[in-house]
Amino acid sequence: MVTTFYPPYNFGGDGIYVQRMARALARRGHHVEVIHDTDGYRAMTGRDPGPAEPDPDGVVVHALGSRFPGLSALRTQQTGRPGAHGARIAEILGDRFDVIHYHNISLIGGPGVWRLGTGLKLHTAHEHWLVCPSHILWRDNRELCDAPRCLTCVVRHGRPPQLWRATGLIEREAHNVDAFLMLSRSAEANHRRFGFTPPTEVVPSFLPDVPPLPPAETPVHPRPFFLFVGRLEIIKGLQDVIPAFTPDVPADLLIAGSGNYEPELRRLAEGRPNVRFLGHMRPDDLRRLYAEARAVITPSRCYEVFPLVVLEAFREGAPILARDLGPYPEIVEQSGGGLLFRDADDLGRSLVRLARDPDLAKRMGADGRRAFDMRWSEGVALGAYLDLIDRLRAGKTPDAA
Repeated sequence: MVTTFYPPYNFGGDGIYVQRMARALARRGHHVEVIHDTDGYRAMTGRDPGPAEPDPDGVVVHALGSRFPGLSALRTQQTGRPGAHGARIAEILGDRFDVIHYHNISLIGGPGVWRLGTGLKLHTAHEHWLVCPSHILWRDNRELCDAPRCLTCVVRHGRPPQLWRATGLIEREAHNVDAFLMLSRSAEANHRRFGFTPPTEVVPSFLPDVPPLPPAETPVHPRPFFLFVGRLEIIKGLQDVIPAFTPDVPADLLIAGSGNYEPELRRLAEGRPNVRFLGHMRPDDLRRLYAEARAVITPSRCYEVFPLVVLEAFREGAPILARDLGPYPEIVEQSGGGLLFRDADDLGRSLVRLARDPDLAKRMGADGRRAFDMRWSEGVALGAYLDLIDRLRAGKTPDAA
């Protein structure tokens, strides 16, 4: 596994996904090595995180860092090639691996890292970085992107322009990758819409299996509640949800997470006693909130790929109330585990409906749980992943039909 972010040098879901995949493969007897960058995280935060959690047998982690993390990250971001870490990555990969799986490579090597090492090569698109310098198809830091205007956009996102993108580097290096893996049909369609032509495969995301929660002695919250879990950023759309919690909604909104947009969201919530900020929460505490929520609200304004929050909700039997955008329509279609909204009126009606009809929420939550077991559990997803590897490897052999 080759990735920019990996816990504890990690911000969002892509590093957690890599960690879960590495450990799931190790549990099935595979030897996995993870190569990840620390410079990007240190450059963006100005610090080192806490100590790393010990990795289980079968997982070896190579954390690559330099004396000047800001310069190292900028060099890779500007050239699209592995800079300070290139020789070390090539040394670790060598010709030792049957499969090399790239993930978020934006600050560990850009498209140039694809040529290092031998074996079957895969790349998972956790965001839209392959077609978007800002990763999220959020133009000018204010609206959905429907056509590229990348130079002005990245400046408004506060990022240095990447001149290598105009040289066709992704197209020239993509032949080194046997398949680009997409976590939703929506993400695949967006890549095609913005001109990405290499071979793609849609594969299921997943969560690891966990034992059921024991029965709760008392509810975690005294009133019916809806739950938001995630980073508090403008693109996550929570500013469209808070105003919907009027006195007419017989339920509360609990917000688990933190982020740079939190002060504005707190100002928006002033005078609304049915909106509560919980801050960052431990996974075990979140599980109980998921299990008792009337629904989990996922209001992202930008194109998500496949949010892990959805699977965390489904695993605990909670339905979702999602914006009709990106992967959410296909998730609701495949699972029956939630409702979609398009505007404030839609959202308000759905909130009241679910607040007043707990049986409907339970039915949709049960449907989400069944879909999780059938589509997105660890065994199902890893089985599909290994079957794909077998199929691709067979296609690479000289005598393949």
